Amino acid sequence: MEYVYAALLLHKAGKPVNEKNISQVINATGIKLDPVKVKALVASLEEVDIEEALKATPTLMAAAPATVAPTSEEPKAEAKEKKKDKEEEKKKEEAALEGLGALFG
Repeated sequence: MEYVYAALLLHKAGKPVNEKNISQVINATGIKLDPVKVKALVASLEEVDIEEALKATPTLMAAAPATVAPTSEEPKAEAKEKKKDKEEEKKKEEAALEGLGALFG
């Protein structure tokens, strides 16, 4: 995960996300560098627009919203539909996180 953080830090600083820069960030933290992970990350990010990816997945960067209990005025069907939508959203978030986890074994 620290490699992804290094890439995000470089992106935020406006620096190129490449092997040299990621290696420098990781080395600066004192973490033992794994060049294979650096190469894999850079290769996987080559065709990714990081800014667009961050905009498309804002829920991954923030805590999950609390579930809202339906009020007596809200129809039960509508409450069930909202619950179903939230469950689908949660499944999508989990799938995205699994994809990132698979990158680093």
